[in-house]
Amino acid sequence: MATSQRPAHFLAGVLGTMGVLHFAVPKPFDGLIPRSLPGSRRAWTYGSGVAELAVGVAVAVPRTRRLGGLAAALLFVGVFPGNVKMAVDAGRAPLPRRALAYARLPLQWPLVSWALKVRNNA
Repeated sequence: MATSQRPAHFLAGVLGTMGVLHFAVPKPFDGLIPRSLPGSRRAWTYGSGVAELAVGVAVAVPRTRRLGGLAAALLFVGVFPGNVKMAVDAGRAPLPRRALAYARLPLQWPLVSWALKVRNNA
């Protein structure tokens, strides 16, 4: 029985959308970049946007989907420190912003799981 490709296509779409947003509206992403990283925050924002676009393409193409799923899982783990920074920075922010920042933390792990399922089903 063939495995549905919908989860892979949807993951590719999410990654592609987020990658485009890094270029279309970079300022919110700049705030997630720790100041301790070398270079400009905007360069890191654009670099992570390129990474999301590349991983999205790898997930979308059946021949590279297995590697793309693994790369997506690693990308989701790699951006987790930015989500932690967002939560710390939101400590005194209005409740809706704080809630969003804190909600992102546990949601990262289902994304990792989803990416690994896409890899395993490739």
